[in-house]
Amino acid sequence: MMFFLALPLLASCTSVVPGSPTAGTALEQRGPAGAVPAGLERFYSQQLGWEDCEPYATTGSTSTLFKNKKSIECARMEVPLDYAKPEGRTIKIGLLRQRALQDRIGSLIINPGGPGASGMAAAAGLASEVKSSALGDRFDLVGFDPRGVGASEPQVKCLTDAERDADRLDNDVDASPSGVAQTEAENKAYAEKCASVTGVDVLANVGTRDVVRDLDVMRSALGDEKLTYLGYSYGTHIGAAYAQAFPGNVRALVLDGAVDPTQNQVESLIAQGAGFQKAFDAFAAWCATRQDCALGTDPSKANQAFRDLTLPLVQQPVGVGDRKLSYNDAITGAIQAMYSEELWAPLNAGLAELKNNRGDVLMLLADNYFDRDKQGRYSTITDAFVAVKCVDEPRMTDKNVLNDVARRYKAAAPFLDDGQPAAAALDACAFWPVPPSVQEHKAVAGLPPVLVMSTTGDPATPYEAGVSLAKELGGGLLTFEGNQHTVYLHGNACVDEAGHEYLINLKLPAAGTRCS
Repeated sequence: MMFFLALPLLASCTSVVPGSPTAGTALEQRGPAGAVPAGLERFYSQQLGWEDCEPYATTGSTSTLFKNKKSIECARMEVPLDYAKPEGRTIKIGLLRQRALQDRIGSLIINPGGPGASGMAAAAGLASEVKSSALGDRFDLVGFDPRGVGASEPQVKCLTDAERDADRLDNDVDASPSGVAQTEAENKAYAEKCASVTGVDVLANVGTRDVVRDLDVMRSALGDEKLTYLGYSYGTHIGAAYAQAFPGNVRALVLDGAVDPTQNQVESLIAQGAGFQKAFDAFAAWCATRQDCALGTDPSKANQAFRDLTLPLVQQPVGVGDRKLSYNDAITGAIQAMYSEELWAPLNAGLAELKNNRGDVLMLLADNYFDRDKQGRYSTITDAFVAVKCVDEPRMTDKNVLNDVARRYKAAAPFLDDGQPAAAALDACAFWPVPPSVQEHKAVAGLPPVLVMSTTGDPATPYEAGVSLAKELGGGLLTFEGNQHTVYLHGNACVDEAGHEYLINLKLPAAGTRCS
């Protein structure tokens, strides 16, 4: 049970201190605001030191992004590593902000998903779009790197850049007993390396349970009595978990590309496989109308045509400069292209290259998925993804269940079938050094209306998950008819106008609203 200590609100109390400890840093205190849990007062009322964002960059791509955006500023927020021990070790959460232009309502905090994606990078990428809209007038746009991610300190880090490159070359498709044993040994070694490099205490406290607590500290430190939040993909899971933990602290939630809170991990995985197959079928139908389609003119044969092109890479990777395109990377590149119709033409070009024993485009698509920059540096997204998954979900160790999941996934997504028997290996989570911190799903009471957006052809978070989440939260549902993953602030006027109206005026779109 959570107890709250009522503290007096500081009405928009902003204190900027000249000559702050670091040159160019402005100290600002806007909290405490709203409800504050007992024992956490110093975190909820903390000063934030805002400064230039370039030193917060952790990859070449974020360095370029932060350097070229003059309207943004960055800070780090202090939170307990373990909320059960607030007087113990603390960690830092990276924040990026673009200030409202006029008539400020509060902060619009965004998370792009993953888990493991950088909210700071996402906010910087959306800064110009938001600034030129009504949102930019009324809200500070705030992106955060969840604990363990990007500019937050410490990072979840398991593999070096060279080790990540090598890992991508390891296909792990051998379904023989020795092949499965080898894969399990590698997964066990990976879990041990994560514990050694990152620390067991950090791994125990990187899950959604803890990110939600950080989000509430952020709300107060930014001076907002109530939270206004935009979550994409896994970010919808954070938003729904926040609503469950702090329903009275919610002002508005836009949840785009929903994770279904009522599904278990097996059903969610199978549904996602079916979603990617649906997107691949749409790609194949589009491709078949082109004279240069690498998969041919008959969409019904596209699954086999794709497998014929990619499966030879299991035995013979294709050289790409001083690197090699593996089967895993080819599959990853194709999956990356399913996230947006804008990537269908590059995918077709990449598959056509593969016919000529080249893999440049597919490697670029895979690098984008793994967030590898041109200098060969990786972000923390892959390691953070595994770390969060391993504490957010129950462990799956029953081989009969795992083999059944493998069979069902191959049936749901036949274009991804590697041709091997369904003999699944234990994943890294089965060897994780800390137990899961799974939060029991409960119905939410006392929540203001929220807005869920769901796309009919979303490969990663299928449309039905959005329908389920809207029903679960008693919120409104906006349907987008298209083939992509998430849609708000991506240039569709119908969607954006509805989202703006909700966030600014708290007015949901009419029931049954559809955009295309």
